Amino acid sequence: MQIAVVLYDRFTALDAVGPYEILQRLPDARVVFVAEQAGPVRTDAGALALVADQALAEVTVPDVVVVPGGPGQSALMDHAPLLDWLRAADATSTWTTSVCTGSLLLGAAGLLQGRRATSHWLALDQLPALGAEPTGERVVVDGKYVTGAGVSAGIDMALTLAGRIAGDDVARSVQLGTEYDPRPPYDAGSPDKAPAHLVDALRARSRFLLT
Repeated sequence: MQIAVVLYDRFTALDAVGPYEILQRLPDARVVFVAEQAGPVRTDAGALALVADQALAEVTVPDVVVVPGGPGQSALMDHAPLLDWLRAADATSTWTTSVCTGSLLLGAAGLLQGRRATSHWLALDQLPALGAEPTGERVVVDGKYVTGAGVSAGIDMALTLAGRIAGDDVARSVQLGTEYDPRPPYDAGSPDKAPAHLVDALRARSRFLLT
């Protein structure tokens, strides 16, 4: 089972690494990081790079596609090399998935027409223009499309997918092996729970404010 994790300039690290850490533990799974060109790809913070071992053109029929989000997504909404690859890979994939604003790239490729989907809470209102029905859920499964909300939700997305692919016991075993038992010191992980002034401050800095 080939799992292709797409990289692009200024993706968010955890969007890619979270699903990788879960999905690479599945039986007979082989994860490959892919980008338009093979080589190191910088994250949004700039201090970290992941290496794409293969170019998009070299990975033509992945079983699973994972598209992370990040600030670099905005520049790719009409980028034909990536969108054409997503459409071609989706034509034969068993699962097509995203984390955070990666769902906007799936939408830009025309893959979420009429489907329920999620994204980072700051980007949810971008989905209708791409033909998708936005939800505030952390993970949404609609047919073979699995979308995760912002950043850390990629782990939940990947565990959900792991259960669908390999069964609940395998997914539980992966959860146990990674000791994924979150108990955050604050309860401010969603706009419904966080103090209003923090929500307003993040919204004011959002790159989606004027789009």
